Amino acid sequence: MPKDFNYRGHSLDSLLSLSMDEFINLLPSRQRRSLQRGLTSGQRILLEKIRKAKEVIKKGQTMIVKTHVRDVIILPEMVGVKISIHNGKEFIPVEIKPAMIGHYLGEFAITNKPVRHGTPGIGASRSSMYVPLK
Repeated sequence: MPKDFNYRGHSLDSLLSLSMDEFINLLPSRQRRSLQRGLTSGQRILLEKIRKAKEVIKKGQTMIVKTHVRDVIILPEMVGVKISIHNGKEFIPVEIKPAMIGHYLGEFAITNKPVRHGTPGIGASRSSMYVPLK
């Protein structure tokens, strides 16, 4: 039995009914300060695209919003939308879930690949010339 979503004592429905100022007061200090300073033009454009995508989703179609804006804070109205976030090389598809509220979009599209160390290849180092060839 999955636990119902709760953000700081509020369900998703009550978060959606809150005004922006009331929601901002629930956020941690860094996110609260960022939103109180206002949205940049890129963030506003992204929010408009997300609102259009929500309308399309209500009609039963699918729509993926592509963006380079990684510094926008996930708001309750974004839940349920699929967003492709650019990580510097490619777009990473992410579906916004209620647990992501209050986080930054960029947290869900990592910008570097983990280093996978393996056996050295030929020419990797001076010592690799002594590795027996297969």
